[in-house]
Amino acid sequence: MSLSQVLAPQLQQSLALLQAPTLELKALVEQELQQNIVLEEVPAAEVELNERIKEDGASDSAADAADLAEPPADVKFDPATEKPSNAPVDDFQVEFERLTQMDQEWRDHFAQTNLPVRQSQEAEERRQFMFDSLVAGISLQESLLEQMRFSDLGPDQKSVAEMIIGNIDDAGYLKASVDELAFSTGTPAERIVEVLKVIQTFHPPGVAARNLRECLMLQLERTGREKTLEYRIIRDFMDALGKRKLPEIARGASVGVEQVQDAVERIAHLEFHPGREFLPDNDRYISPEVFVQKVGDDYVVTTNNEQIPHLRISNHYKDLMAQADASAEVREYIRDKIRAGKFLIKSLQQRQQTILNIGNEIVKRQKEFMEKGVSHLKPMTMVQVAEVVGVHETTVSRAVSNKYIETPQGIFELKYFFTSGLHTDGGSGVSNTSVKDMVSEMFKGENQAKPLSDQEIVKMLKEKGILIARRTVAKYRAELNILPSNLRKVY
Repeated sequence: MSLSQVLAPQLQQSLALLQAPTLELKALVEQELQQNIVLEEVPAAEVELNERIKEDGASDSAADAADLAEPPADVKFDPATEKPSNAPVDDFQVEFERLTQMDQEWRDHFAQTNLPVRQSQEAEERRQFMFDSLVAGISLQESLLEQMRFSDLGPDQKSVAEMIIGNIDDAGYLKASVDELAFSTGTPAERIVEVLKVIQTFHPPGVAARNLRECLMLQLERTGREKTLEYRIIRDFMDALGKRKLPEIARGASVGVEQVQDAVERIAHLEFHPGREFLPDNDRYISPEVFVQKVGDDYVVTTNNEQIPHLRISNHYKDLMAQADASAEVREYIRDKIRAGKFLIKSLQQRQQTILNIGNEIVKRQKEFMEKGVSHLKPMTMVQVAEVVGVHETTVSRAVSNKYIETPQGIFELKYFFTSGLHTDGGSGVSNTSVKDMVSEMFKGENQAKPLSDQEIVKMLKEKGILIARRTVAKYRAELNILPSNLRKVY
């Protein structure tokens, strides 16, 4: 026997809603709408009307509360219990009847209001038409096969071409060697090479190359640049080029270092991945969960409630519960579904409130960042935010996972603001993200003939009051994809 912690299904659902970004949240809600028959999504027009009613009716709330405080004249109270004598014993039934009455009043009010919904319907139709009009792009292999069908290759050669194209990866390189293709298919190597040379004339330039050297040479050959210095460098000094040993290349090619530098710059404009244009669109479309706007001297934080589905309990099942002839099994089934639906609605509201609280605390602690940018980002941990918000650290971690915030400085991932800090001479802390940004700027402004070493960066940061180790600078430099000083030197 052993003890184990098992999360209740409702708790698992609540955590999933908290962690899910907007698009995933919509999918989860759609799934719940299919599984729970009593739930329905509130139309956008009703949501907008509800917001207007809240704004217009704020002044009448006190009077309404006073009216609700007075019991109706026909309701009698039992002195022993101080409850109406005709009140149902079941607390759930009391809550259900109150919900039904409020919803009926809402339906009556909405029926009397004429909203101009035609414009939103037309906008939705245009949006749907746009999505229906999107055409899926073809892959690199499909493009090569299409070019092969219109080529001068014979039927037997086309079967070999299909085999070669099938071994070309998405970047445009042939991943199998000629010997491997010959061994696996029984086709003579000379015949494979003959067909391969034809495929290497297809679009895009450099396709079907077996390595980077061949890829670059094919591109230069396509434009008639076989007699150029860059072609010689790629053909004869590829290893030295990879290590940027420009003096060695200059000596081997019997030219000046400046000529080699110009040739290397032209080589850099070649395409190292011929299949890039056929790769699927990997751009991510971000929908911020939190918005920060400056109003006067303060920053106002709001959440993206427009993208969050608004749910309610269906009136049909409320009416069914109110029917006296409904069986006990039906009433119990609907009751369970209503409870599950109410928990889902409450979880969605709690999710939004938690994210809003975290956003407010981030803005409060990072006000200088909102005004001046990344260099003024302060160290902040999830534990610190969790203590103020009143939740556990893991709750903060789930709430900020894969979510973004729109600030006056741009759109950032919420996790971006949680960074450890480095000590300064004054005893305060500075975010390591800010330090990394400083290091990047220092490398950008260096003299390429005398590139900065990691130790020199340490000294420059110390002059700014930031104490940092050399190995930390080396780690930041690697994360910024900056080569060591000996490989960055330009002669």
